[in-house]
Amino acid sequence: MRALLVALTAAALAPLGWSAAGPVVQFDFSNPGLSPSHWTLTIYSDGNGHFRSEPGSQPADGKNGIEPLAVDREIRMTPQFAQRVFQTAQRHNMFNGQCDSHLKVAFQGWKKLSYSGPEGEGICEFNYSKDKEIQELSDSLVSVANTVTEGARLENLLHHDPLGLDREMEYLVDAAADGRAQQLCTIRGILEHLADDENVLDRVRKRARVLLDKAER
Repeated sequence: MRALLVALTAAALAPLGWSAAGPVVQFDFSNPGLSPSHWTLTIYSDGNGHFRSEPGSQPADGKNGIEPLAVDREIRMTPQFAQRVFQTAQRHNMFNGQCDSHLKVAFQGWKKLSYSGPEGEGICEFNYSKDKEIQELSDSLVSVANTVTEGARLENLLHHDPLGLDREMEYLVDAAADGRAQQLCTIRGILEHLADDENVLDRVRKRARVLLDKAER
C-alpha cells in the first residue's frame, strides 16, 4: 500500500517543469470553520499547478471522520481551464483593483487572487466579490480544491478504511454532477487505481469509472 501512495505522489509530480518560470495565478483561501482551514492553489498557464492545504480543527461536514493530513502536491488541470483563469486575470488588470463587494453577506471564507507575470503583478482580496466573473472564478477554484482534497481523502480511506470508500465515492459523484467538484483530472491516479482494484467494493469501482469518464471531457 505504501508503494501505491508513493507511486501516486510521483505521478502527480511528473508534469511540473518549465511552466514554473512562466506567469502564475495563485488563489489563497482561509476559513477557520472548515477543514482544510487554509489552502493555496497555484496555477501555471499550461495547466500545471500546485496545491497545499493545512488541516482545520473542524471535521468536514458529512464525512466519515477520516481526514487527510496536510496536502502538498503538484497537480495537473486541463489547458482549457488554465486558459480561462489567465484570461480572467487579463480582463481584470492582473487582479489589480477592488474585488470585495463590502455587502453584508455571510462569511464564505477569505480569498486572495494574485497574478505574477511579464505584464506585472496584482492582488485582490474578498469574501464575496461584486464582480460576477471574479466570483465565478473563485467558486470554480474552490471546487478544484474540493476535488484535490477528496482525492487525498480517498487515498487515506484506501489505506485505513476501504469500506468507507463507498460513501465517499457516492459524495464525489454527486459533487461532480452539481459542480462542487471540478477538474477531476487532478485526481486521475487514485481514480484509475480504484477502478481496477478488485479489493474494493464493486460500487466503488463503477463510480470510479464514471468519474474517469468525466475527467476525459
